[in-house]
Amino acid sequence: MRYASDHKDQTRQQLLALAARMLRREGPHRLGVAAVMAEAGLTHGGFYAHFKSKEALIAAALDEIFEERVRIFAARYEGLAPREGLSRYIDSYLSLAHCDKVENGCAPPALAADMPRLGPRARKHFAAGMERLQRGVASLFARDGHDEAEATKLATALLAEMSGTIAMARILGSPKAEDILRQKRVEIKTRLGLPDESAL
Repeated sequence: MRYASDHKDQTRQQLLALAARMLRREGPHRLGVAAVMAEAGLTHGGFYAHFKSKEALIAAALDEIFEERVRIFAARYEGLAPREGLSRYIDSYLSLAHCDKVENGCAPPALAADMPRLGPRARKHFAAGMERLQRGVASLFARDGHDEAEATKLATALLAEMSGTIAMARILGSPKAEDILRQKRVEIKTRLGLPDESAL
């Protein structure tokens, strides 16, 4: 059977999308190469045409997760007035939908606890992805008048606080999760002096 010239690239992208979802849902230690290939409808042996090892797959899947989140962030928030963008980002991040859908969510609350037990390659890719996401959030603070150092500091604190809140909400589950998320949205936006877009 003849394949299109970009067939291999398309297959690799399909595997990355599947691995990214499964990585967040199952965690790196339960992510199986055979399961990813089976989900894609491919044989286990075909894996090595795309990745040298499971470690390489995890590193590439981490890149895919952060690329997806940065792409979504840019599409949804960077075109808005900075304070409106920050408010909507907080509402979206600290939402029950984000809390409930681990496989489609942000990497830090799903995977940060696993990083110290992984190899240097995965940690390096995770750190690089976090820096990209941090720069995106910092860009909104910078456009709101903060200098680069302060914008970075605020973005780092915001991401840490929100990812920790999502992790806690997932642990406690309903109905406590919804209360935790709502309270934290109000608290953060009040502290930052942001408009409450969720009330509009």
